[in-house]
Amino acid sequence: MAKSETTSKPAAKAASKTLKSSDTGHHSKSSAGSALSQHKAPSKETGSKAAFSASKTLSDGRTASASKSAAGSALTQKPSKKS
Repeated sequence: MAKSETTSKPAAKAASKTLKSSDTGHHSKSSAGSALSQHKAPSKETGSKAAFSASKTLSDGRTASASKSAAGSALTQKPSKKS
């Protein structure tokens, strides 16, 4: 079942900034793309590859705050594990 969260406007702007940057790495762009695709789309979820990228983005100390914001939004929208 899809989560009802969507990417907020500030997080969507951060994701857009991340995708436009030529200095941004693959993991940051992957998670930013996922977050941006979920702006105003509550039925969409973050896939496992994008969630992995978001996790890598958040744990990398060199990552810009805009990229971390987008990654956090994407990770929030990952479906929870089934027990």
